[in-house]
Amino acid sequence: MSNEKLESKRWFIALAGIVLQLILGTVYAWSVFKKPLMANHGWSETATQGTFMIIIAVLGLAAAFGGTLVDKKGPKLVAVIGAVCYAIGTLCAGLADLTGNIWVLYLGYGVIGGLGNGFGYVVPIACLIRWFPDKRGLVTGLAVMGFGAGAFFIGKIVPGMIVSMGVANTFFVLGVVYLVVSTAAALQFRDPPKGWTPEGFVQSTKTVSHADSFNFEQARRTPQWYMIWFMLFLNVSAGLGLLSQLSPMGQKILSLSIADPEQLAIKGGLILAIASIFNGLGRLFWASVSDKIGRKNVFLVMFASQALLYCYIPQITSATVFTIAACYLLACYGGGFAVMPSFAADSFGPGYIGKVYGIILTAWGAAGVAGPLVFAQVKGAPALYVAAALLVLGFIITWSYKPPVKATA
Repeated sequence: MSNEKLESKRWFIALAGIVLQLILGTVYAWSVFKKPLMANHGWSETATQGTFMIIIAVLGLAAAFGGTLVDKKGPKLVAVIGAVCYAIGTLCAGLADLTGNIWVLYLGYGVIGGLGNGFGYVVPIACLIRWFPDKRGLVTGLAVMGFGAGAFFIGKIVPGMIVSMGVANTFFVLGVVYLVVSTAAALQFRDPPKGWTPEGFVQSTKTVSHADSFNFEQARRTPQWYMIWFMLFLNVSAGLGLLSQLSPMGQKILSLSIADPEQLAIKGGLILAIASIFNGLGRLFWASVSDKIGRKNVFLVMFASQALLYCYIPQITSATVFTIAACYLLACYGGGFAVMPSFAADSFGPGYIGKVYGIILTAWGAAGVAGPLVFAQVKGAPALYVAAALLVLGFIITWSYKPPVKATA
């Protein structure tokens, strides 16, 4: 295949990555389902929120295993498995509402859906880093932008769907749509020909080349691998904690001026939808900025600014101001996901990035338990102050980060 055709091919694969991530990112809209499920079955908030904690925890573990499979079996197979499993998990969520069995929700949406989400998530990142050594930050930002923006569509349309057709039928419709669209996107993935690079590409001396890449065993022996893991864990813990309570927090502020519960739910979903746009846009923005000022500097800015804003949120009484704050925080939360793959690839090289970064994503799974648990148990302003403290710790770790010594034979 000519270089011109390969150039077109890589952008088509990038588009497929965005589409797949849009579907997988609908997991972030879980908070719009919480109150309807609690009302239908009398489940507690903690029990219902447990579904989100399970799916994120499984997602992180599945991404680690999926990253290894991408390196060994190629991206297409892993992407298809991910697409099918996430669709099945969504259908299981509808079945759980029909039967009133929360264990169907946990095992179906939480475990099967989480497995699919983790497998599907890691594929575009690992694949596109290899196709775009010249635009590493931009392209990973584009790919994970889809994941961040996925909740926008669901947050906007699902409240109305639930009112008109019920929770179960909403999940069934979404499951079928997810199956068709995400599988079609998954079938497009493949790695570039061995040794191929874009025309005019020159390897930077500040990043590790494909030939000098660290394998996972080499990477995990460096303190930098663990520092990157904790940076992701801390940023995600704060963001997921906020996401898990975003709609209810927004409704609490809105209740100062709106009394109708149905309107509160719809307006709360709208806040989630608006903030989710910035979850997506923040990924593209921060990833693009990182290509210019460096990955480390981006993380320093995000950690510091988020810590200050989390301390300010308890003083907010305006729904508009709360929405603006949530938009910025989710932009930084999403930005961490967009910048971190390039940070890891710059540090350890692209050759084994599927496994190296895939296992770093276990931090996402751990944060999926830690963040929502803190916000569910501590509640209110103290939870926001805990999130701020985590972000300060992230700033300190980032400040002390230096690139690892290049791997040797």
